[in-house]
Amino acid sequence: MKIKRILKWGLLTLVLVLVIWFQVSYWTSSNNCDRLSALQGDSMKAAVYCDYGLSNVRYVDIQKPVPTDDQMLVRVRAVSVNPYDWHFIEGTPLIMRAGVGLRKPKDTRLGVDYAGTVEAVGKNVTQFKPGDDVFGGKTGAFAQYICVRPDKAIARKPANISQEEAASVNIAAITALQALRNKGKVQAGQKVLINGASGGVGTFAVQIAKSMGADVTGVCSGKNVELVKSLGADRVIDYTKEDFAKSGEHYDVILDNVPNHTLAECRAVLTPNGKYVMIGGGGPNDNRWVGPFGRVIHALLLKPFVKQELGMMMAEANATDLTVLANLMETGKVKPVIDRTYKLSELSTAISYLEQGHARGKVVLTVD
Repeated sequence: MKIKRILKWGLLTLVLVLVIWFQVSYWTSSNNCDRLSALQGDSMKAAVYCDYGLSNVRYVDIQKPVPTDDQMLVRVRAVSVNPYDWHFIEGTPLIMRAGVGLRKPKDTRLGVDYAGTVEAVGKNVTQFKPGDDVFGGKTGAFAQYICVRPDKAIARKPANISQEEAASVNIAAITALQALRNKGKVQAGQKVLINGASGGVGTFAVQIAKSMGADVTGVCSGKNVELVKSLGADRVIDYTKEDFAKSGEHYDVILDNVPNHTLAECRAVLTPNGKYVMIGGGGPNDNRWVGPFGRVIHALLLKPFVKQELGMMMAEANATDLTVLANLMETGKVKPVIDRTYKLSELSTAISYLEQGHARGKVVLTVD
């Protein structure tokens, strides 16, 4: 009885501590919004948000960054939006707020994907020089200028693609590349199914899988069938007319950008040792608390009992893979697909369009 009493009071104490921690963390969470307007030196335009919600996104003047000896100053020419961005803007799934700010976002800057021109370099930078056109990923990229390190997620822009096309690459193309190569371990001749083949990741995935020598089946709506065919897919399934889970075909790898089938349905059309890779972007209709992670937990629970590999893909941006993608674009094996182009000052409109889930390829914003 004494042990039960100790466990009971210990559990109650733990719960009380967690409740107090949450309350204190919630009401003391803050950000640097009160200092954004305190400009010193040169200024620039940037997209910021002081509170969660699309209505709180602002395009304002903030201090222009100054590169350190180990950094470069890049004049941003174009950026692109991803589900990653609106997850931060909306603060969903709610579980993520434990890390990014309970009551309001800790970091007020927005964006990751960018393309632009090197304007100045620190004295220790030798890899790039002023005038070089570059692309990559950097937190806070939705601005006229950013400071980046030459050893991070950055690469030279191929001459045969535009700044807008280059800006669309970082998250979506790296996700497609790493999902197919690292998680799917795609080999020449294997059958690969890409569910959601006309979206940002999907359009890159179709082309990258073909460059690997795979036999590619793309799944999309009827209006996007011709687009996916033009990207090199060997066959295209219009999901409004045919269900890939009932086609009788089996695939070595399934890349699932829009998890609208159960894991059981996907496993049924995988080969015995096939690989199922779910892209971790999620959508606005996912569970508000945990987003797509409920499906991930399901996959993890199944993993010890099945031969097929089931997992989720979260991209890791790096210069090596950006260079791989630059080479694929330079040789014409991969070409970015851009659906719509907005101005950075129209970020809220662009995010609203992306949230509808019908973008063909990428949504890009130019930076004046």
